[in-house]
Amino acid sequence: MSEPTENADAYLEQVTPEARRDEARRLDALFRRVTGWKPRLWRGDMLGYGSYDYTYPSGRTGTWLATGFAPRKAKLTIYILPGYTDFAPILDRLGPHSKGRSCVYVTRLDRVDEEVLAELIRAGLDDLATHWPVAPT
Repeated sequence: MSEPTENADAYLEQVTPEARRDEARRLDALFRRVTGWKPRLWRGDMLGYGSYDYTYPSGRTGTWLATGFAPRKAKLTIYILPGYTDFAPILDRLGPHSKGRSCVYVTRLDRVDEEVLAELIRAGLDDLATHWPVAPT
């Protein structure tokens, strides 16, 4: 595996439009602060912080990012919900968002409370760690 930040830093510089690039940089700083880890670029243009190995009852195994984000043109996709716990009390304080199966979608970062987002990132990581060992990147 390459150095975690090698491709991530280059990727951040290519995010468009410029406003989304600025948001991506802010998210990168937030994830680094909360996790203490450097990002790794994952397939699908996702920046991941930490990883975990999983084995499903079906026998399927793999490795996936523990938390992270993707700066999509329409919305920021923030991967923080492993799907095991209901984080509604935190999400209620976040600000405008929509929720996917294991992620939160935010149209503009300046419309959400970044400290609540930091709390949500930490809660998601802590919850994930009760199910699978989480490794730093």
